[in-house]
Amino acid sequence: MNYPIWEIPAIGGGSLIALIAILHVYIAHLAVGGGMFIWLTDRKGYRENSAEIHNYVHKHTWFFLLLTMVFGGITGVGIWFIIALIHPAATSSLIHNFVFGWAIEWVFFLGEITALLVYYYQFDHLTQKQRMQLSFLYFLFAWLSLFIINGILSFMLTPGQWLETGNFWHGFFNPSFLPSLLFRTFAAAMIAGLFGYVTTVFLKDSAFRSAMLKYSTRWLLYPLLGLIPSGIWYYFTVPSVNRVSAFSLNPETGIFASLFIVASILIFLLGIFLTMRSGVAAQRIATSALLIIGLGWMGGFEYMREIARKPFVISDYMYSTSILKSDAGKLSREGILANAKWTYVKRVTPQNPMEAGEEIFRLQCSGCHTLNGIRNDIIPQTELLSYTGMISFLFGQGKVHTYMPEFIGTEQEKDALAAYIAGGLHKNPVIMEPQPYQIQPILNTIPDYDQKKAEYILLVWNDLGMHCISDSDPWFVILPPANTLEAQIIKRGPLPQLVADNIELTYRVEPGFENPAAHTQFWDYAERIFGAKLPQNVGLHGNGLSGKFKWNPDRNSFIVETIPVMPYNDDGSFNPYPIFTVEARDSASGKLLAVTQAVTPTSTEMGCRNCHGGGWKRNGIAGVSDETATNILKIHDRLSGTNLYDLARKGQPQLCAGCHPDPALGAEGKAGQMYLSASIHGWHANYMHLKGAQACGMCHPAYASGRTRCSRGIHGEVGVTCVDCHCELADHALTLLKGQADKPGATRLMAHLTPTKAENKDQINPRSPWLNEPDCLTCHEGFQKPASNATSYNVWSKAFEDLYRIRTDNAGIRCAACHNSTHAEYPSENPFGRDRDNIQPLQYSGAPYPIGSNISCEVCHMQKMENPIHHPNFYREFRNKRTEQKTAVAANF
Repeated sequence: MNYPIWEIPAIGGGSLIALIAILHVYIAHLAVGGGMFIWLTDRKGYRENSAEIHNYVHKHTWFFLLLTMVFGGITGVGIWFIIALIHPAATSSLIHNFVFGWAIEWVFFLGEITALLVYYYQFDHLTQKQRMQLSFLYFLFAWLSLFIINGILSFMLTPGQWLETGNFWHGFFNPSFLPSLLFRTFAAAMIAGLFGYVTTVFLKDSAFRSAMLKYSTRWLLYPLLGLIPSGIWYYFTVPSVNRVSAFSLNPETGIFASLFIVASILIFLLGIFLTMRSGVAAQRIATSALLIIGLGWMGGFEYMREIARKPFVISDYMYSTSILKSDAGKLSREGILANAKWTYVKRVTPQNPMEAGEEIFRLQCSGCHTLNGIRNDIIPQTELLSYTGMISFLFGQGKVHTYMPEFIGTEQEKDALAAYIAGGLHKNPVIMEPQPYQIQPILNTIPDYDQKKAEYILLVWNDLGMHCISDSDPWFVILPPANTLEAQIIKRGPLPQLVADNIELTYRVEPGFENPAAHTQFWDYAERIFGAKLPQNVGLHGNGLSGKFKWNPDRNSFIVETIPVMPYNDDGSFNPYPIFTVEARDSASGKLLAVTQAVTPTSTEMGCRNCHGGGWKRNGIAGVSDETATNILKIHDRLSGTNLYDLARKGQPQLCAGCHPDPALGAEGKAGQMYLSASIHGWHANYMHLKGAQACGMCHPAYASGRTRCSRGIHGEVGVTCVDCHCELADHALTLLKGQADKPGATRLMAHLTPTKAENKDQINPRSPWLNEPDCLTCHEGFQKPASNATSYNVWSKAFEDLYRIRTDNAGIRCAACHNSTHAEYPSENPFGRDRDNIQPLQYSGAPYPIGSNISCEVCHMQKMENPIHHPNFYREFRNKRTEQKTAVAANF
């Protein structure tokens, strides 16, 4: 930030550093191991009194001198040059903290040069003792150079106590110093063996060449005895958070880890091959291959070491963006542009979001990402995200994927960067919120009912306030079309009775919705996804758009499960509230006993597109489009190592609950996987930049100006939002993740989530999705009006039987039978027709309030009653009389 940086958008500074540094490190390790090789090989010549070996050593030293002193020296200077241009802040920090270390290293380097030059040029004039002393001194100085540089390199990975003390020795003798030194020493010896082959394969005497090849192979293989244990020690010296980030999360690591492992195997195999009888040509080809493989081996190791530091260039001290960790808070408050010395844009204004975003990209992204470049290109990394998705990504950057630094800067700067990437680079619309949708109300009639003559009252409700459908069957399925209706029929009288015997309940959908197969591909893929070959327009439990209910004694109700109703009318309109007509007849005579209607709320308005791009699938209104679905699969594959996109392209789309258990579908999933709800909410809570009910509406069909607006009951009317019952997204996710704390990934997803009301995560109560939900009686204690400070925060129903949709009153009447489904509690105000959800109370009592409210006991009892038998506080006037003055209603709630 405080230095000008050489920008190379297509190549990237990191790649340029790697190109020079890996070559230099390769040769530098040769300088250490090769010094030992020369010393011990010359000693071997004296021990065996072999002029051939001495002659070999002399020639090898010439090759060695040119490679290490000339090429190594040039690349060494090249490293200083390139890191000063690409990472000047980190370079400055290393110089200032280790200035005496660098000075000492130059003294040792001078000793190397002197010893090697004297050794080579005076080779034939030195005594045995002098040659041994000089060759040993060269090796010693070279190893001491490694000793110094290793301290500084290992400091960048594990600075240890230096972070608190700033002490030179604490930084130098850091936690990974010794294992790193041992590993590099053994690696240097191994590399010496590789380069020993180079001069050996050009020997003319086949017998001597064969002997020296075997000798070089021992240099190649023996160090493995120390390389492997020191490498394991080195690995476990790295803090666990770095290991997880580098080796479990960072997708780049896999390539270099594979390169390192494969190169290790090939070096071993080719080394064995060179000890066998083979022609000179084969030996030379194998040697050339070994040198290249050895370079790849060193590159794989160095890249893994670099990646293990991410998101820092100096762990826990300086980010890869050259921003000090200690400055992050200040820069997020004041702005990165205002504090950057080398930028012409100093703040974000309405006139310069693209320019400002481009400058922020240079400051925070270009250190790791190229632009249409050769490595870590930002274009494919972000092409699957919309502008809103890009903001969300930046909001969550560094939280789950800890190998990236968190975004540092103001909210305006974050928005500007998102605008530059999504709008400037990808030409996507820079629109934050979903566009308002104009709903045309649909008239519906109320079935006839004569309270004086009717013998029965029929109560019907949907088991959920809204059933969501992904409608993306060629790619994946979250939830299929599967609405469930329940019903209770009451024989009216002074003592009304719930009846079940000799009753037949039938249902049929309103015209225009009878043929959902014409509007969805569910039936084309049902067999592949659910393993069930279903007739068109028949759901997973064998029910169609018309048919019969079954009596369920456990629920004390009639029930028809998984009706495959869709929100698409044959006339092309979108209506997420189709009406079903239900008739009760005497099963013996066929006499019509009662008839009513009920809404089956079902929507395909899943907001995946808001972040993942793409349009709506159906007439620009709803449904997960092919583009959105494929974007989701590609991201899932990239982040989780799956191949869902390829499978779907081959005609094998997957059910999300096939891997992630989901109580909503009764799916067990795969062992070790988190509940689908825990995974989805846990992941997105780390990235969602919006708060409150806005966050919920980005995914669920609850957005106040959306296509569905599913929160239509009395709670919504009086200002109760999603988060008042289900908690803010972070808290909601924490409850689900804590219920899955034993599953891999749950801890990682929880790490950066902060409760909004609880003091800490320990106070969050775990729960299971669909089984533990908010309990009405938490706020409505004793069925009374909620206190002004009432909250359902962090309180969950204990068992499935305690859920509102399952619970009954003291007379066996289901709560939902009188109050309607969750999110549509009477009096409801449906956006597709004000009283579309209030059909039954209007039919039976002429008012849109809960059945039997306002002391209207005669609905069932045929006369006024005096005792609140159904539940306490039942026998009273309804508190929330419908009014156009919603604020007055809210005040009275």
